[in-house]
Amino acid sequence: MNIRTLDDLLAEEVTGRRVLVRADLNVPLDKQTGQITDDGRIRAVLPTLGALVQAGAKVVVCSHLGRPKGSPDPAFSLRPVAGRLGELLGAPVHFAEDTVGDSARSTVAGLADGQVALLENLRFNPGETSKDEARRGAFADQLAALADAYVDDAFGAVHRRHASVYDVPARLPHVAGRLVLREVEVLGTLTGEPDRPYVVVLGGSKVSDKLAVIEALLPKVDRLLVGGGMCFTFLKAQGHEVGSSLLEEEMVETCRSLLERAGGKIMLPVDVVAADAFAPDAPHDTVRADGIPSKRVGLDIGPETVAGFAAALRGARTIFWNGPMGVFEMAAFAHGTRGVAEAIANADAFTVVGGGDSAAAVRALGLDEQAFSHISTGGGASLEYLEGKTLPGIAALEN
Repeated sequence: MNIRTLDDLLAEEVTGRRVLVRADLNVPLDKQTGQITDDGRIRAVLPTLGALVQAGAKVVVCSHLGRPKGSPDPAFSLRPVAGRLGELLGAPVHFAEDTVGDSARSTVAGLADGQVALLENLRFNPGETSKDEARRGAFADQLAALADAYVDDAFGAVHRRHASVYDVPARLPHVAGRLVLREVEVLGTLTGEPDRPYVVVLGGSKVSDKLAVIEALLPKVDRLLVGGGMCFTFLKAQGHEVGSSLLEEEMVETCRSLLERAGGKIMLPVDVVAADAFAPDAPHDTVRADGIPSKRVGLDIGPETVAGFAAALRGARTIFWNGPMGVFEMAAFAHGTRGVAEAIANADAFTVVGGGDSAAAVRALGLDEQAFSHISTGGGASLEYLEGKTLPGIAALEN
């Protein structure tokens, strides 16, 4: 791809220049305390921010958090992120109380060389996500006026046609940050000629969310291991009863067709952990995948399935994993996700964790992040890249 990089920008001398960095700081917050529960996305942008700080740029960081309704909402403020970012950078981060208003302008104007400011949540302004090009463009004009150059390091947002991702690059000299460049290189490996055997592990709740990526990957992979809530629609397509487990009835025929076309590539659970209810303390036990009792709900893959998946992963040379194997947030139903994650980590392979809930599971379960070749910061973006879609944020950097 014809994309200029952060190193290209640094070579042009950025001391004293205002550089707008679009980061993905959409971190989870505890609903009760407002504390950050996983700072992985903040840490992921540090290489780019650190390089700009060291070069003496005046760094203006912008991001979204959550889904506010286009107006300020304290529950989605980036203020806690500014505090954590300052701790990780080892220097205070100046916080603007708005996105492009008086506070943003004065905060940016007050920056000294090598200092960092964080603007308030971009989605507090309706122009950020507007489908009206004029409205979105007007907001992009205001953002661009705060800077002399633009760096996109928000891979988790490059699949969005939003003002800060798609429109601002057209208004400023623009480059890809270190995180975005790494993500594109890694995913490019998966869509090119990966070392074989190439095994993909897919989980999560719905087949419909993963259908496009299954269609795109099926001709390219050697094995496709399916767990999580989506496995029950596949099991139903095989003629098995799935009790009260998650089921997309309208996708059963699609799954049946996929199984027929897969030629044995798709591997489904042979046992599942079934519970009396969707609750952390619900009575549960392991049952055969083709014998789930009518009033029970499958919440995890079983130990025999974990062993089978691990065996399939053991000889792989390339592995892509997206989606948990069960309700890992509940300790009783986290064993499947942990077992598969450990098998991936221990494989002698190029291993990519596809962001989203998979990345969250790695950290929530206390697994060593360094044991994986790459942990993506973009769940939806990584899937759309693998589907072969044009990502607006990447296209904007190429222009």
